[in-house]
Amino acid sequence: MSQTTPAARARRGGTALALAALLGGSLLIPTAAAAVAPEVPTAPLVGTGTSWQYLDDHTDPARGDANVRAWVAPEYDDSGWKTAPGGFGVKNNALVAVGPYTPATKLEHYIDGTKAPTIPTYFFRTSFDLEAGVAEQVASLTSTVIYDDALVVWVNGTKVASYEDQRITETTNLEYAGNSNGDPLSSTFSASGELLRDGENTIAVALYQDRASSSDAYFDMSTLTLTAAGQPGEVVEAPPTRVILTPTETPETSQSFSWLAGDATHNLGQVEIGLAAGGETRAVDAYAAGVVNGNPNQHFSATVEGLTPGTDYRYRVGLPGSWSEWIEFTTADPAATDFQFVYYGDAQIGLDSTWPEVVRQAEARTTNSIGSVHAGDLIDSSSNEAQWLNWFKGMKNSAATTNVMAAPGNHEYTGDKLLSAWKANFEYPRNQPKLETIGALAELAQGDTEEARQAAAYFAHWSEFAAETVYYTDYQGVRFITLNATRDTTFLTPSGLPACAADTCPSKRVAELWTQYQAAWLDFILAESPSKWNVVTFHQPVFSGSSGRDEPVLRKHWVPVFEKHNIDLVLMGHDHVYARGFVNATATDVPGLTSGPVYAVSNSGAKHYSLAPEGNNVWTNNGATQVLRGEGVTTYQVIDVSSDQLVYRSYLAEKTAGATTDKAVGDLYDEFTVTKYATGAKYVTEAGVAVPAGPALRLELDSVAAGAELSFSGSGFAPGSELAVELRSDPVSLGAATVQADGSFAFAGTIPSDTPAGAHQIVVILPNGAEIAAALTVTPAVDGGTDGGATDGGATDGGATDGGATDGGATDGGPTDGGATDGGATDGGSTDAGTGGGTAAAHGGAKSGELASTGGAALPFVLGGAGLLVAGAAILLARRRAAARQG
Repeated sequence: MSQTTPAARARRGGTALALAALLGGSLLIPTAAAAVAPEVPTAPLVGTGTSWQYLDDHTDPARGDANVRAWVAPEYDDSGWKTAPGGFGVKNNALVAVGPYTPATKLEHYIDGTKAPTIPTYFFRTSFDLEAGVAEQVASLTSTVIYDDALVVWVNGTKVASYEDQRITETTNLEYAGNSNGDPLSSTFSASGELLRDGENTIAVALYQDRASSSDAYFDMSTLTLTAAGQPGEVVEAPPTRVILTPTETPETSQSFSWLAGDATHNLGQVEIGLAAGGETRAVDAYAAGVVNGNPNQHFSATVEGLTPGTDYRYRVGLPGSWSEWIEFTTADPAATDFQFVYYGDAQIGLDSTWPEVVRQAEARTTNSIGSVHAGDLIDSSSNEAQWLNWFKGMKNSAATTNVMAAPGNHEYTGDKLLSAWKANFEYPRNQPKLETIGALAELAQGDTEEARQAAAYFAHWSEFAAETVYYTDYQGVRFITLNATRDTTFLTPSGLPACAADTCPSKRVAELWTQYQAAWLDFILAESPSKWNVVTFHQPVFSGSSGRDEPVLRKHWVPVFEKHNIDLVLMGHDHVYARGFVNATATDVPGLTSGPVYAVSNSGAKHYSLAPEGNNVWTNNGATQVLRGEGVTTYQVIDVSSDQLVYRSYLAEKTAGATTDKAVGDLYDEFTVTKYATGAKYVTEAGVAVPAGPALRLELDSVAAGAELSFSGSGFAPGSELAVELRSDPVSLGAATVQADGSFAFAGTIPSDTPAGAHQIVVILPNGAEIAAALTVTPAVDGGTDGGATDGGATDGGATDGGATDGGATDGGPTDGGATDGGATDGGSTDAGTGGGTAAAHGGAKSGELASTGGAALPFVLGGAGLLVAGAAILLARRRAAARQG
């Protein structure tokens, strides 16, 4: 947004009042009298016990009108309907409790009055009055409704709320809709005050049974209240809610924020951010992300750039006059190796009870978490604002301080085919699949055939639609990837789709093509992933655990990509059971040791399904093994990340009476470790199974003199690989080594004689560019010489000065280039030296990049020759000093 100053929506009529105040005195008296308007009522205008007109006799209220919703209009005549107080309900054709709610008025249950089929739809109307001048002062109305099975609400003819409505066709009034949810559901919605009018205001409601054999129905509007607007120019003080952090593509230097405005009058939003330690702050404008689900409050999102890696920040969101509290977070640190993240399966059911307790337990156990991944179905119905409210309430602390990486599930589309609520609540990297990132699949959209034109239309639509549902972020060495496993032609089909009649048309295989589209993108981003670890999250499992579930299309196109790139963790939901295992081809000869991706399905809510038979299920029928499977369990998973390992632990957060485990709530339920070495070797080990040793270096000595020989060995490397060896601080090549069939190698070389004394490293560089290092201390050259010789009484540059040998040979009677050059030894080795002038070793015994010879056989001769040179130099020096004294 370009706005940088706060604003509040002025009350309707405020401009007229201000204008009247500027007019002549003759107008002031009537204007002043009109300004004394009644206040907005604070008591509920509708509640349990309110009288409603209702229709429960299987009659169409439209009475043949072409407009099937004619009955919701304020002017509709409902005088012929029944009248009774709410709530309304029926169970097995009796006036008894429906779950925890007891109706005041019984509804007719069956069309014929005695047996199924049930009446599909019930209709209700009521009204409330506002005094003159009140409607213009109302910012919003808020209502709580209780229903079973589906519900739609209109205010003055405008639809303001709709629940479990995915089956409602809008073509008829009498139809079954909704889902069998057990007990009635409670939801809260809001609507703009602009819908209201002075005088009578009408509320219309349609209540749907989900099927002809439904056992019960229930409706009550337990409360409806009004919220007054602020004065013109004032900001209504109402802190934002649903504050959430989501990662960017560069989480080291940027961060995304989203929130729901605290009031309908808040038409702009900002993030104010500064260092947690204090000091100056800066404000960043947000953009309006949408008004959804009948809630008049605006959603806002903002991304802040230019942050410092691994730094603590404080922030608040909202607008001047109505901020959230100050909250702290830390940017990603590329150097960090030890941290945690949490994996949640479906929350969906029990959002006001089970879900907050699961999160509480997870937060208590994770003290070093960077965030959480969610495998879809966060809620049960995306159009249900109360469910979103409860999901965010459960995540209030962790969502505002650590990053949330969520995948949409099929229930995110319930009542919201275009994911309006999802995209309003979350802000994710827009690095979704595009033509340039789907590889050869993009060729389907090339050319001027019917098929190509249709493929181009699909790909263009998906490129936009996949935004914020298919994405990735690299966070401290982990590439978190989210896929969208839901396949529904409603949202996958673009408007204006080109015609295509051939059997090969994309429209004939939309769901499969959408799956391939993401598989091609996944293959592309895994091939160029810079992160050591790769974690994929989505909803519907490629290996289903519960009875009656199977996703062959996902398995066909996604599993080969997971296996090709050896994904580390594949985290899924949907099945409401627990299952974890591997593809059989990645098993080893060692029990409890595998080498490929780990597939996990978990459940974090109160909804539970039954497991498929142990010996005949999607896993066993498709070349995979379940290591652990369980039903009746609610879990959360904590993954500890370190430089070489991911340690996965699942904890039991809740269980049913029929749970398939004897473990208690709070116990460790499942555990395994993924180990990945710099060599590329990867091992998945069950708890208690030893992890195979990784690459290691063993130095014979941890301290070596400059110019001296270094020997060391290594084990745990890839057989046959070529290794480069360097000395660091400043890289100096020492040579190369070849790994033997048993994964070991031996190396001998010489430390350059000009190496500064101090701490260094021996570094072995693998073919994949990875490095293994060992600490080495280099001491000054032997005998304390500088550049290999003595100064002032010793040999300089390896020979004697003032009567000694220069350049390694004797000057004034000593041999030149027949002894040692540059000190007898150049860079620690002898050049054209030794016996007979033969070459033993150049520059340290080994030229740069070559393995060194130990030279053990020549050692006695070298030591003897060195002794003679020293003795001769001493005699020569003594003679010159005697001659000098005589002179």
